[in-house]
Amino acid sequence: MPTDPRRLRGDAPLLDAWLRFQEEAPTPFTIPGHKQRRDLVGDVIAGDVPLYAGLDTMKLSRGVVDEAEDRAGRLWGADLCRFSVGGSTHGNQALALAVGRPGDTVVVARTLHRSMLLGLVLAGLNPVWVRPEVDPGHGLPVGVTAAALEAALASAPHAKAVFIGDPSYVGTVGDVGSLAEVAHRYGAPLVVDAAWGAHLGFHPALPPHALAAGADALVTSAHKALPAWSQGAIVLARSRRISRSRLDAGVEATATTSPAGAILASIDAARALLQRDGHALLDEVITAVASARRRLERVAGLVVLDGPTVDATRLVVVLPGTGADGNDVEADLLAAGMPVEMADRDTVVAMITLADTRRGIEDFALALVEAVERHRGPARPVVSAGVWSVDPVVVTSPREAFFARRESVPVERAVGRVCAELVAPYPPGIPVLAPGEEVTVDAVDALRAARAAGSRIAYAADPTVRTLDVVAE
Repeated sequence: MPTDPRRLRGDAPLLDAWLRFQEEAPTPFTIPGHKQRRDLVGDVIAGDVPLYAGLDTMKLSRGVVDEAEDRAGRLWGADLCRFSVGGSTHGNQALALAVGRPGDTVVVARTLHRSMLLGLVLAGLNPVWVRPEVDPGHGLPVGVTAAALEAALASAPHAKAVFIGDPSYVGTVGDVGSLAEVAHRYGAPLVVDAAWGAHLGFHPALPPHALAAGADALVTSAHKALPAWSQGAIVLARSRRISRSRLDAGVEATATTSPAGAILASIDAARALLQRDGHALLDEVITAVASARRRLERVAGLVVLDGPTVDATRLVVVLPGTGADGNDVEADLLAAGMPVEMADRDTVVAMITLADTRRGIEDFALALVEAVERHRGPARPVVSAGVWSVDPVVVTSPREAFFARRESVPVERAVGRVCAELVAPYPPGIPVLAPGEEVTVDAVDALRAARAAGSRIAYAADPTVRTLDVVAE
């Protein structure tokens, strides 16, 4: 169902402003410095229109951003909506600044993205960690349970907020409604990092979005599940438990003062498309993914994530029963021009969105089957990755450890010391170690295992994990 973007311009004020800039072709005496000249550095700057003196006047007198954010807020049922050109990273950190003060305690799902953990550093918040359940059948997380959250809040009854991620990186979804009920009993707002779930709530085969399920704030990436430019994200909140002024201040404190108008316009266009044609586009994709899953389930030993706890648009397979190595499978898919969102030894994650086509999904499933069969070997047991299972041992606050004097030591000598850096296999970018935590044998083993399985160790000073930065004694 191709859509002429001009058909959306009446419903998308930022898209309309972007198109109008292209049509009028002004001669700007403002930044950006390329002045729309493609003969200098090429088409790499094509479409780059600033917000200030581009989509709007330098004084923002047209109010196009406010209008676009208001439309998105109404669509998701939020009291406050802010667009971001800094991805969900920006939204997570703005919300960390909005909910508490330095020294306050918050409950945080350990499988949240590193951006939230660094948000704790920025805001000076102290985490009480809660882990999602892990399904032993596939070794992947299926969401934080209400009972686990209840236990965490009982240990920290004065927590200022609860932060969870839903859907997960691998497309599993939890019971956000039950989590909201538990959080609210303790007077805490529930903040959901739904970076991978901007499409949720817009088709009956999908779970409701977090706000509809009772959450107080939602961060989502318009560039992940929707067809926006990279870095486009949306922050949505209800003001009963989250201060509008504090959230606005948090957004402004962490935002660029030169936002890319093209990213903003693409967020607005993606919202308009979702509102107008989302159901039909998602319907085609969900049907195609269901067909692909049935094809993949016929492959001996291959586990395909499915069922009510899995996003109906996501295609995730677990390989140990086939004996194939996901890194080899990924290499074949890359050679076929089909890069995937994630691949390690045991798992392949394909990100499918409403921009995909039935034929493309069918071709991918066929290529995946052929690659698995090509690399089939002796079956091995399913082992949950350390990123999902290592329990952190908190020694000091993330902020204190982040700013402490640090030293680099061999990893064997780091065991028992306080970690001063954030270390995470990527993807998914979820930390095994964070500032302020004790370096344990389990954490070191998990990092070594992730690296041996083909993951890149991100954010660490030494990505080989031969050394770690620890708080100096």
